[in-house]
Amino acid sequence: MSGQQMTNPELNSVHSVKILLCYILDRLNRPVTEEQLRLISEDSGVINYFYYSDALAELTQNGSVISENGNIILGEKGRLGSEYFNRYIPLVFRKKLLRAALSFFIREQNEENCSCEVSEQPLGCRVNFSLSDGETELINMSFFAPDTAQGELIAEKIRSNPTGAYRNILGFLLDNSEEEVDLEKYL
Repeated sequence: MSGQQMTNPELNSVHSVKILLCYILDRLNRPVTEEQLRLISEDSGVINYFYYSDALAELTQNGSVISENGNIILGEKGRLGSEYFNRYIPLVFRKKLLRAALSFFIREQNEENCSCEVSEQPLGCRVNFSLSDGETELINMSFFAPDTAQGELIAEKIRSNPTGAYRNILGFLLDNSEEEVDLEKYL
């Protein structure tokens, strides 16, 4: 088999993509918009857009998925199909799709609950960071950075994991202690 040949032909069928879509909807167990499902599928790198479109249309037509209030919901037929047929799709592809879905929703939640803005200042820039849990503002702080490139890097790091940034800042503050004075310097 040459390097040019497809090593995963089972993913190059509408049938396989239908199984994967039912699988992910079953595992997520929540309403997902068609746009979200498309983005998750693209992010996973295992589902071709054209197969995705055909598979979703067929699943909707046969009642395996139901479009309700702008959401795609797994019907009973789709759930049973996922349970019975998902083992025919290699685990590596199921994991990639599930990882893409979970990452997608974490990013979406981070965007809703985190604000991180960079503004230029006369001698550098300021990074303003706030994080809420939906009801309570957990943190609201500002950092100085000597230039915009560093400010953008700080903001990017915060946006990639705002909860981790908050936890690290809080952990540092709770572990912080008074600086010890080196008396030897003064003797």
